[in-house]
Amino acid sequence: MTRLLRRLRHAGFVLPAVLTAGLWLKGLHRGLPGLSCPLRALTGIPCPACYLTRATAAALTGQLQSSLELHAFGPLVAAGLLAWSVLAIHQRRLVLRGLPSWLQAQRLLGWGAVGLMGYWLLRLGAGLGFSGFPGFPDQLITPLE
Repeated sequence: MTRLLRRLRHAGFVLPAVLTAGLWLKGLHRGLPGLSCPLRALTGIPCPACYLTRATAAALTGQLQSSLELHAFGPLVAAGLLAWSVLAIHQRRLVLRGLPSWLQAQRLLGWGAVGLMGYWLLRLGAGLGFSGFPGFPDQLITPLE
């Protein structure tokens, strides 16, 4: 068992490429199984990351218009996954060298989270009919009557 764990530890740098390849295949073959959003399944309200997997898969297959219709962050996540895959294989490391300091990374993640939440609130409002902004693809949210 320890030999297997050693091999996995040394081969962990291929994980981003495997993840990216899986999403690329999901973009080519939409019938492949995937995970559903637990928040949407329980409440009917899409979470901030709803449709992000499909948008990323669409961006990885070159369908940028479709990707943007599903989730605006899809092409960004696809570009990040591609960069992470290439750099991880090049450096032969899962956690890349040369990343910004922890404080800078926290700031970047914080702004990313703020952007994602703002985008989510815009889409929720659009689903309720409050703006001309495009809502969620299947419009699971219906206006209160």
